Formats: sequence, structure tokens, C-alpha cells
Amino acid sequence: MPTDEAGGGGTRPVLGTPDDFAPRPARPGRLVPYVVMALVVALIAGGWGYVMLRANGNPAVSAQVITFDASAPDSAVITFTVHKPAGRAATCRIQALDTRHLEVGSREVDVPQGRSDLEFTERVRTSAQATAVHVDYCDLV
Repeated sequence: MPTDEAGGGGTRPVLGTPDDFAPRPARPGRLVPYVVMALVVALIAGGWGYVMLRANGNPAVSAQVITFDASAPDSAVITFTVHKPAGRAATCRIQALDTRHLEVGSREVDVPQGRSDLEFTERVRTSAQATAVHVDYCDLV
């Protein structure tokens, strides 16, 4: 029966023992790749955070539609509120849409400074029968 014995002096591992191999050379700078990876991940996370912050637009102004009436064939009326900083003026764009969600009328409304919460009732002239009216956006001036 075959054995792994080399001359009968006891059982030895086939591949040898750790003492049979030369010591590994020291690896300087094992921490450097981890630091570089951490910096790259931090840079990507910071960039993504900046993109998401900018994608939110101008959050200092918000508008909410209270009601609208689009029963007239050549105009539509909307009542909405605007919340903004009291010391800043703003501009809001109102948009009227038809059944295919195409714009049939729009106008811009100037929101004066002085108060932070304001309510407006505005009429928008339309080129066709509107079915919906909404505030497209509001921006600080």
C-alpha cells in the first residue's frame, strides 16, 4: 500500500509544512487601497447628494390649487395659494390643458413680496376648451 512516508520517519504532509516555505515578503501600503476606495465612495456619494439637492428645484416657493373652473370654452379660472419667504417676490406660471393634456393657455402671475402666504384667483384665456388648470411652477425673483 502506498504511503506518504519518506524513509519511515513519520507521516508528513504531501505539500509540506509551513516551515518548508520561504517567509512572505512584507507588503507595505496595504491600507492605501482602502483609503483610495473610501475617498472615491465619499466623492460619489457627495456628488449624488448634490445632484439630488439640485433636482429638487427651488423648494422655497410652493403653490397649491384650491379650485378651478374650466367650463367656459375660451377661458378658465383657477384659485390657488402660494407659500414663499415674506421678503421675496415670486413668479408663478399657470397652465390650462385640454383632454389630450396639451397646453391650450397659460399666463404668468407676479407674486409680490410682503406676505408669505397669498391666495390668488386668476383667469387664463384659452385657445380651446380646457379640462384642467394647474400651477406649472413658482420661482423666486
